[in-house]
Amino acid sequence: MHAAAAIAAILDTVRKIPAGRVSSYGEVAARAGLKGRARMVGRVLGMAPQDHPVPWYRVLKADGRIAFPLGSDAYKEQVRRLRKEGVTVSKTGRVDLAAHGWSREQSLDELLWG
Repeated sequence: MHAAAAIAAILDTVRKIPAGRVSSYGEVAARAGLKGRARMVGRVLGMAPQDHPVPWYRVLKADGRIAFPLGSDAYKEQVRRLRKEGVTVSKTGRVDLAAHGWSREQSLDELLWG
């Protein structure tokens, strides 16, 4: 996949995460057709303009933790946005993925081709 197509796939996938749900960088990569490229997801989200309408704050580390340093402005902003959508964030910056994770419903393509 070319870089522009990969970026578009990542942003499109993040836009599909429903309000009140979260996903991991790795899950976003897999859903975007870029399995194993979690770091690419982080880079793409980090490069997106502030006014870009992509819900970056719904993407977390694989263990449900916020990737920003605890107490940083970015951390506080992510917590604020998640809580506004009803997502419970612990004092240590962790979200219960069982309660708030974006369920993976396989598409016909995924069922047929993996």
